[in-house]
Amino acid sequence: MEATVGDKLLVHGRVVGRHDRTAEIVEVLGEHGHPPYRVRFDDDGHEAVMSPGPDAVVRHKERFEAGP
Repeated sequence: MEATVGDKLLVHGRVVGRHDRTAEIVEVLGEHGHPPYRVRFDDDGHEAVMSPGPDAVVRHKERFEAGP
């Protein structure tokens, strides 16, 4: 997994009834774009340091800015 500042992290809900969450990557703490990442969640503004697992995907900034 590689990301840059401004990319979105989509974390899929792992339990029935838990919704997916999105967060903006505000700092890349690993080397060459690798985790861990400091993220800010879109729904509540909470910031956390994460090393995403297999339930997460990176949506690269240029891709979601381009639109459908």
